[in-house]
Amino acid sequence: MFIKFFLSMMAVVFLLAFPLNNMAADKNPKVVIKTSMGDITLELYMDKAPVTVKNFLGYVDDKFYDGTIFHRVIKGFMIQGGGHTADMHKKPTKGAIENEADNGLSNKRGTIAMARMPDPHSATAQFFINHADNVNLDFSAKTDQGYGYCVFGNVVAGMDVVDAIANVKIMTKRGMQNVPREIIEIISVTKVAE
Repeated sequence: MFIKFFLSMMAVVFLLAFPLNNMAADKNPKVVIKTSMGDITLELYMDKAPVTVKNFLGYVDDKFYDGTIFHRVIKGFMIQGGGHTADMHKKPTKGAIENEADNGLSNKRGTIAMARMPDPHSATAQFFINHADNVNLDFSAKTDQGYGYCVFGNVVAGMDVVDAIANVKIMTKRGMQNVPREIIEIISVTKVAE
């Protein structure tokens, strides 16, 4: 009888000291991108892309994205933003980060990934949300051509807003193609309190 009681008490102490799956620590952060066309809520995969998520949340904390736009929109492909102001000026960023595209995540519809230059490790602040399954953007090898684009989260609410943005009319502006004719402002990006 005493042994059963002792073991039960030890189990309670263990659970209090070490919660199952470390639930409080393992919750993925969420953010809301408030746009001029509606809100998009994202869950960010800290466990799969820690460098990328930390970088993104750093820009969120700095309010870097507030007042930027979705400057590149291709229906059936993706919507890209987070780097240009409404007058198409590129905002200065922090240094580039390591590409974590070899994390097993795929550029499926509704995922968010880092935009970058041809150098695989050149991503800074700009991101895109996949409007379709774009598995051709996934990691295949640690080469310039095979590195792919790092997925670091997923839309959990507001995919209808992504669809609406993807369907706007586009134009060429200041030498850039696929620019929305109407300004699609990122009013703010804020963390969701858990």
